[in-house]
Amino acid sequence: MRAERSTARMLLAALLTALIGLAGCSAAPDEQPADAAPAPASMIDRAAQPLSASTTITDPHGQQVSLPKAPERIVCLSGLCDDMLVELGMTPAGTSNPDLLVHPALMGERAASVPVVQGSFGSEDVESIAALRPDLVIGLSGVHDALRPAIEGFAPLWLTEPADWQESVEYLRNLGSLTGRTEQAVTAETAFRAKLADAAQATRASGQASRKVVLMYGSAESIGVDTSDSLKGDLLAQLFNYPFPAQGADVETASNYSIEELLAKQPDVVLAYSLLFSPEDRTLSAQLAGNPVWQQIPAVQEQQVHEVHAKLFGSGRGTRSLAAIIDEAVELVPATR
Repeated sequence: MRAERSTARMLLAALLTALIGLAGCSAAPDEQPADAAPAPASMIDRAAQPLSASTTITDPHGQQVSLPKAPERIVCLSGLCDDMLVELGMTPAGTSNPDLLVHPALMGERAASVPVVQGSFGSEDVESIAALRPDLVIGLSGVHDALRPAIEGFAPLWLTEPADWQESVEYLRNLGSLTGRTEQAVTAETAFRAKLADAAQATRASGQASRKVVLMYGSAESIGVDTSDSLKGDLLAQLFNYPFPAQGADVETASNYSIEELLAKQPDVVLAYSLLFSPEDRTLSAQLAGNPVWQQIPAVQEQQVHEVHAKLFGSGRGTRSLAAIIDEAVELVPATR
């Protein structure tokens, strides 16, 4: 177990470095962008377009997937895959995200019956995948690229990464078309669009839309923020005031925020997800608790710092996960009216 935790810690460090890099210099106050108001609720289209079955699709990032027949055994290496299959009424042939799949928003206790792919995230054991006899393997772009030559020796590999909630919907439609489960895909899309539109209207009616909210992760030494250019940041920006844009174009530092930069933004509510590997590990908010700058942030002073489900907020990329994130965020952010 000690070796597994050590491996997990090294993997987390590598992933965080790739996501947010080392702590960078704070932007000067006059370089900070203006606070962004939430998108108008009227911009959220509730209508889902008709969908046809096809064994060839082009995904939101222009990647074409062509299969000889509709896939039935799909192995999931990303949370988006698990989510989409559940939405379509299917069960993954295998998963590398059992902690997400067991969330009540996905399969709950039924997830125990799904085989778990061996290996660590991003370095899954290819023989373990092959043993599940998949028709299709779905992974995460930028993480599973190196596995392509080995996996494509026995099954197609589709690498996905939604940049916003609209792309999550498009990926769901893509898989619905590939599997022939078009009715299920359209039904799920319609339900999600209604969920988001209703929530956007509700936060405006309650005054929650004026609250400044931030979703953060990482460690006290390297704080990452789901910026408004990310999937979860974009989603929360539909509901609340989310003035946390990417810090420049460098992907290694764009999501990195210092505590001073967080203070300058004056968030009213902090949502934090912490990846813990042992009982001794401390949550991100606990690591920051003694920092005097952190203590000046309005959310900290008003006891509006909330630790949220790490796998749901960190790995959830499909419409079921995003719907659960909406519900949890709306419940946690206080009304003003």
